[in-house]
Amino acid sequence: MQKELIKSILVFFLLGLILTGCQEKVDTPVENASSNSEPASSDSNTESADSTNHSHDHNHSGDDEKQKEIYSGIFEDDEVEDRELSDWEGDWQSVYPYLLNGTLDEVLQKKVETKKDKTFEEYKEYYKVGYETDIERIVIKDNTMTFYKNGEGKTGEYKYHGYEILTYESGNRGVRYLFDLVGEADGVPKHVQFSDHSIYPTKAEHYHIYFGDEDHVTLLSELDNWPTYYFSNLSGKEIVEEMNAH
Repeated sequence: MQKELIKSILVFFLLGLILTGCQEKVDTPVENASSNSEPASSDSNTESADSTNHSHDHNHSGDDEKQKEIYSGIFEDDEVEDRELSDWEGDWQSVYPYLLNGTLDEVLQKKVETKKDKTFEEYKEYYKVGYETDIERIVIKDNTMTFYKNGEGKTGEYKYHGYEILTYESGNRGVRYLFDLVGEADGVPKHVQFSDHSIYPTKAEHYHIYFGDEDHVTLLSELDNWPTYYFSNLSGKEIVEEMNAH
């Protein structure tokens, strides 16, 4: 009887040790999670990275909304920054021929259906004045601009002159970036102004341009004619897609 009692006590004692050991193993990760041990640090970094990614995506969403506002001409003066000619670097084609041959009719029709402020014919005339130019191509590289007319290119070097913020009758605003010809060069304008709906350094995807030998003040008053250029490697259909995306 006494032996059986001792045996029972030993069994309970051993069971207690086993259960205690299991409990310690279960608790260990929980303790690590709230300590500076290696496993907790790894878990913490993973959570931090996930949070950063979420925040990054969220910020991009906010950037998209901000970009839409800027594109529409809504921004503060202190948001505007200087830009270099390299922002417009590339080989560009005028969209004027695509307007004349009917390629852009789809774009105009979409404007008729969404804005409902002009007829198709009115939009056609509006953009004929806006896009009109005899410069079919512009190549911008380093600090030079080459203007092509009837297949012949003329090149000049340009330096940055600053920017001007314009307020339109609609209440929206725009920024023009100004450049001046360095020295003398035949067949190129003395002054150039870019408008691409951006207000700080970024690579342009298209732009409106104002150029001539008149001073910048005179060019700034030009609101009706704004020759527009897209990359030369785009087809007419691709330009339509780009325009409709905005």
